[in-house]
Amino acid sequence: MRTLARDVAQHAGGQVTLSGWVHRVRELGAISFVLLRDRSGVVQLVYQEKVPFTLESVISVSGEVAANEKAPGGFEVRVNSSELLAPAELDLPLAVNQDLDAVSIDAILDQRLIALRNPKLRKIFAVQSAILEHFAGYLRSQDFTEIKSSKLIGTGTEGGTGLFQVDYFDEKVYLAQSPQFYKQAMVASGMERVFEIGTAYRAEKHDTPRHLNEYVSLDVEIGFIEDEHELMDLELEILAAIFAGVSAECGEVLELYGATVPSRQELNKTPRISHDEAKQIAADKMGRRLFEISPEAERALCDWAAAEHGVEAVFVYGFPRKKRPFYTYPDDTKTRSFDLLFRGLEITTGGKRIHQYAMLLETLPRFGLTPEGLADYLQIFRYGCPPHGGFAIGLERLTQKILGLQNVKQASLFPRDRRRIRP
Repeated sequence: MRTLARDVAQHAGGQVTLSGWVHRVRELGAISFVLLRDRSGVVQLVYQEKVPFTLESVISVSGEVAANEKAPGGFEVRVNSSELLAPAELDLPLAVNQDLDAVSIDAILDQRLIALRNPKLRKIFAVQSAILEHFAGYLRSQDFTEIKSSKLIGTGTEGGTGLFQVDYFDEKVYLAQSPQFYKQAMVASGMERVFEIGTAYRAEKHDTPRHLNEYVSLDVEIGFIEDEHELMDLELEILAAIFAGVSAECGEVLELYGATVPSRQELNKTPRISHDEAKQIAADKMGRRLFEISPEAERALCDWAAAEHGVEAVFVYGFPRKKRPFYTYPDDTKTRSFDLLFRGLEITTGGKRIHQYAMLLETLPRFGLTPEGLADYLQIFRYGCPPHGGFAIGLERLTQKILGLQNVKQASLFPRDRRRIRP
């Protein structure tokens, strides 16, 4: 039976069989020390001979476990038999066994399939896996149902802009920007509380450390709400569950990245300020007048929240109608919508939706839309839909901010932007 590297100490004095990748080789005369890497970590192997293995070759070994305080984990395996399962070529494009912090992100992404063998890079996605687990787990505990909606759509949820067009037999369709219509349809169906973890696509020509053209969206929609503050309350509960799970399960990864997550007590201090207040606070900190909340303003607002409230997060609500999608519930010239800024970056957009059929019909012309173009969507409301709302959290942005990564692309396994479509 195969033993993992992390469990070797449990077999001190006994025999084990391990399998993995050759992470490092060090030869001292006739003795060779090999670090073997598997999904759980690394373990030192000792050979009484020189080894023919190249770095990243895949091997299986058997041997006796012995204590050695200088070895990783305090134990090593003295090999008595080994098998080469798959040799690796000598011309590794990246030094997988070294710290890649000094390597440019473009170089890492160009060699993404090999770079992901680096343990530190790969651990980003252990954190991301924990985020997904606890996002879904908390919502299931609150009687939410997980759905999966189509990513091929006939029209856009944001008014038809920023869409990737796709040939679909004899028609032109689009990649979905969000599951917005489908979330609302399922609330109206009587399911009331739904969530989806799915891919979203935005054909926006950004080339910044905060944007992806394909990303994972953590979507939530809930019926029978009074206002957007109920949604903010729900999001804080979700984030508290996520952060507690990440802290408990990924403590070593957080330490590796010098990262921390807010406690529930800190999250509960998250301030809620109007869009107008946010612009004024940011303008005061930046020393100039603001016409919109820019990325620099987002950073300034999170700095303000940290200094004044002890948490690097702030809800901004009451965005102008022209800044929000057509389905956002209006409040005079403002809307019942919000963003959550976390550690200098917007990670969530959400709000209450229009649920009255007549109000939607009145709203569409303001956004250059027609009832004919949104006939399927309007059916949801023509036949009765409860007051509802929701939000979406960007998985990669949340991962980025938890670990303090410089670029959101680091938090995507195989990022897609305007210049990158491979590997």
